[in-house]
Amino acid sequence: MLATTMPPLTWNFMKLSKLILLAFAAVAAGFTACDNSSQIGMSIAQDDVSVVIDSAFTMTGKSVEIGSVQSRTVSQLLGRIDAPGFGRLSSTIVCQFMPSSQMDTLLTSEADIDSLVLYFYTAAGEYVGDSIAPMGLNIYRLTKNLPSPIYSNFDPEGYYDKSAPMASKIYNISNNTIKNAGDTTYTEGVEIAVQMPLEFGQELYNAYKANPSNFSSPTAFVDNVFKGIYVENSFGSGRLIRTSTTLMTLYYHYEEDDSVYSASGNYFAVTPEIVTNNDIEFEMSDELKARAEAGEQLVVAPIGYEVQARFPAPEIIASYKSSQAALKVLNTLSFFLPATGITNDYNFSPPTYLLLVLTKDKDSFFANNKLPDSTTSFYATYSSTSGGYSFGDMRAYLLDLLDKDEITEEDYTFSIIPVSATFETSSSSSSYYYYYYYGTTASQTLSLLTPYVSAPCMAQLFLDQAKIKLTYSTQTVE
Repeated sequence: MLATTMPPLTWNFMKLSKLILLAFAAVAAGFTACDNSSQIGMSIAQDDVSVVIDSAFTMTGKSVEIGSVQSRTVSQLLGRIDAPGFGRLSSTIVCQFMPSSQMDTLLTSEADIDSLVLYFYTAAGEYVGDSIAPMGLNIYRLTKNLPSPIYSNFDPEGYYDKSAPMASKIYNISNNTIKNAGDTTYTEGVEIAVQMPLEFGQELYNAYKANPSNFSSPTAFVDNVFKGIYVENSFGSGRLIRTSTTLMTLYYHYEEDDSVYSASGNYFAVTPEIVTNNDIEFEMSDELKARAEAGEQLVVAPIGYEVQARFPAPEIIASYKSSQAALKVLNTLSFFLPATGITNDYNFSPPTYLLLVLTKDKDSFFANNKLPDSTTSFYATYSSTSGGYSFGDMRAYLLDLLDKDEITEEDYTFSIIPVSATFETSSSSSSYYYYYYYGTTASQTLSLLTPYVSAPCMAQLFLDQAKIKLTYSTQTVE
């Protein structure tokens, strides 16, 4: 049980007077901290109203190593890098495909399959390392269903036949640049095209003609037609690329009215509804390990470090209860966390988003697709201008603690985790998703937070310099 500095009768009176205090807060908000001006006081409450601000709070914490995270993004990492000051990171891919339920002319016409091409698309600049270094990839057909949920340390061994690759590709990204000059909204990007076996394209076409219902859902498609692919790095290093779109395009021709028509369709794509995963291996640099062991608070992703922190809730509650005023109301509790990037050869930046969540709730937060509720979980965006992360108003969190008869350490032990944010925006006719990993706009609504597995990032947090400010209003009843 936490000790209280207020007399029990006064504390009970305060709890019974919340409705009165809400109205009082609106009046008190117009006063400066501890302002006893007779001019203002006489007009409102005869010098008995004040706003108290306390920011003398200290936060502590430590770096905690992350062994694996649940990969819940359609962005795919492929490649291998050795980045001084960061470490050795490699990523391969396993994924299923969402089928198209209708294949246009294939629905009514007999077609001849010409080719099937697997495309990896990425926006310009969405890579780290050497753009011209030749690297190789192999693509294998999965032989059994992927598990769900799936994690970044997933081992694909046993899910494919290593002796039978479906396709191979030698690639760099400097000679794969694409741009649609006729569309001014299109951003220059990179396309990696992998020619898949013609007989596989024919197999998919035959499966659709035989039973279109198997293409009506991803589950039916995976169970009865095609379980997905495993993409590995076959050779080379020095580059890690992040793809935003992965799809297979079927090219074919058909005859109609004594004419031959060529056509194509993007009938198979990686979407949020199916299972996809970045299988990540990371050997952290000795420099980062030494800094964490020395007590620095580091966040490193896609896997590496999160920070476990003690939020000074007991001290904040004691400060709030120390006032002997008969009436008081909590105005705000703000939290700003200073942070800086860590110097490295690849210019890895701080995470764009951090999640602040009670450690006891961390696993269920991600497992249940929760959003920050501003009571037990919060998120913040990195600001290079202010040099840190502002987690907004934590007033609801403190009110929740004040309503408890007793609080324990798990009520103020938080995990600070790099996350990716998905935002939803609505048009006049439909809703659609935008995936942002390096920024967003204020007009969009947060719809999902997931562990960050999209690209390397790292930052040092300064918990001892955190700015935690408690503001509350008091009134003396005469």
